[in-house]
Amino acid sequence: MRIVVTGGAGFIGSHFVRSLLAGAYPPLAGAEVVVLDRFTYAGCRANLAQVADDPALTVVTGDVCDAALVSEVLSGADLVVHCAAESHVDRSIADGGEFVRTNVLGTQTLLEAAARVGVGRFLQVSTDEVYGSVEHGSWHEDQPLHPNSPYAASKASADLLALAFHRTHGLAVCVTRCSNNYGPYQFPEKALPLFVTNLLDGRKVPLYGDGGNVRDWLHVDDHCRGLALVAEAGRAGAVYHIGGGTELANRELVARLLELLGRDGTMVERVPDRKGHDRRYSLAFDRISEELGYAPRTGFESGLAETVKWYAEHRDWWLPLRQRLAREASPA
Repeated sequence: MRIVVTGGAGFIGSHFVRSLLAGAYPPLAGAEVVVLDRFTYAGCRANLAQVADDPALTVVTGDVCDAALVSEVLSGADLVVHCAAESHVDRSIADGGEFVRTNVLGTQTLLEAAARVGVGRFLQVSTDEVYGSVEHGSWHEDQPLHPNSPYAASKASADLLALAFHRTHGLAVCVTRCSNNYGPYQFPEKALPLFVTNLLDGRKVPLYGDGGNVRDWLHVDDHCRGLALVAEAGRAGAVYHIGGGTELANRELVARLLELLGRDGTMVERVPDRKGHDRRYSLAFDRISEELGYAPRTGFESGLAETVKWYAEHRDWWLPLRQRLAREASPA
């Protein structure tokens, strides 16, 4: 079996690759794994360091918008796990162009090649943000899409393209939509690692608005296990939600981090709310549970504590990334 993972040096993609090569997904064991990654700011070679010498792994540096390269990489592939994406909402608000390019045009380029070369299965990895905000209850997979940020709109567009390629070309596409991921190797501009690394450095946590925005938290290991289940046995043309089952307001998350790191409320700085900030996300994940046997295994308390411990012990991984972000944010 030949598996191509786009964005395989990013947070979610690299966890999937490391776990796959470690034998965590028996139905996919023994596969040849090809990572296609552009190695922009969020793609990090260090994320693949522990499997870099595995003879089953090939790493290709390249752009998902490069049609010739994509056709070459996908030739002979049995499965594509499409994780490559621009994913930081704040960046999309400041400049949405790269999000449309990578998330929409890049996905279309991959789909065209996959249909042309006869890829066996295409897994479009997406987000709960495509639905917008929900005040009560939880979204099911047939919920109409109502994205509110340029990032979410670009992912919704990519999802619709993927499903259209299933209907038009018969490509065996599955779409997964996950809730907020956390865990080791998450790029430190995202909320949880930003909060943790700020506190580790003695800096304040920036909390948007009243801190009442609610997210469902999903450990990256549970997410990737869900991806493997869908890759193995998901119904072509179907959408599957992968949730964690732990909803917290942002201020509650910060309170837990303060407790874990022995800090107090003076380390919280209220900042103006993000434009168009969705109030609450919540996924119902009955479909993947009933059809494929998925259930989250990582309890949030232990998962959060282990994640905080990982960042405390891996300053050499995240500090250079933080320093680079600071240089990029500084005026020339």
